[in-house]
Amino acid sequence: MIKIESLTLEKAYQDAASSLECSVTELRVEVVQYPSKGFLGFFKKSAIIVATSKIKEVDTEPKQTPQLKEIQSAEKSDLQEKKIKTIKDAKPEIQTEELLKTKKKATPKEEKKEHEVIGSPLILKNTFMPASFVSIQEDEDDMHYEPVYADESYDDDTDTLDLAQTAIIIKDEINKLFDLTCFKIDEIEVSVYDANTLLIEFKGKDVALLIGKEGYRYKALSYMIFNWINTKYQVQLRLEIAEFLKNQEEAVSRYLINVCENVDRDGRAQTKILDGVLVQIALRELRERYSDKYVAIRSTRDGLKYIIINDYRSK
Repeated sequence: MIKIESLTLEKAYQDAASSLECSVTELRVEVVQYPSKGFLGFFKKSAIIVATSKIKEVDTEPKQTPQLKEIQSAEKSDLQEKKIKTIKDAKPEIQTEELLKTKKKATPKEEKKEHEVIGSPLILKNTFMPASFVSIQEDEDDMHYEPVYADESYDDDTDTLDLAQTAIIIKDEINKLFDLTCFKIDEIEVSVYDANTLLIEFKGKDVALLIGKEGYRYKALSYMIFNWINTKYQVQLRLEIAEFLKNQEEAVSRYLINVCENVDRDGRAQTKILDGVLVQIALRELRERYSDKYVAIRSTRDGLKYIIINDYRSK
């Protein structure tokens, strides 16, 4: 390693190459100071570099002498001898393990099955289950097994409850649910509407928020409450939020006047596309008025619904 100082970097590189007796491309250079012309001859700086030769660095690597090669070969031979000794010592153990395996193969099939049940995973209904999660019973235990259904007691309880008692239970549960929300509403009223239907009424300051634009929240809330009470208590739902359902029924009744005129004149008719609760209201009113005709809901390719009214086809 040498330190070169010159007026320019090019001159410093050339001086370093001549001093180290190598070409410029074979130099490893670190620039300590870049040259500067200064100002009016003042503050002038020269180039300073520290250079080494790449060839000399490679040459300085230790070369393997014949004596070193002999030592390395002797070490390799000692390692091979040790490996052979360890293999010979391990042979008796391997033979004993093979004997144990052959003994296990000679055992009866029943013992093999017990071993598989204890240690291996089981497959139940195409599902792998660890043995610790599955209990295996003998056939004798299965013959004396009497199943107990939890749903039987539940069904008996729901059957004994009349509709008025069910309304009280639902009122308590639905008020607890909506007390957890941020809506400012009055106490939710639940009453008997007919023999198989409960009327649930929402009133209060924020009931309009429960209806939503074009009734989309009303529809979602109606589906959720219906699925809950119909599944658990087997009752139907009439949901009233700030007289929204009443207003919808009045609007459908006004629209059906022209539809009924067409039915009375032509014997058949078809409604326009009706959404959500409107189609159910129209279906109920048309079936009450035309009990002797075929009244049914039809769907378009896009899933939109409408109602058709015509005569029953004679066979």
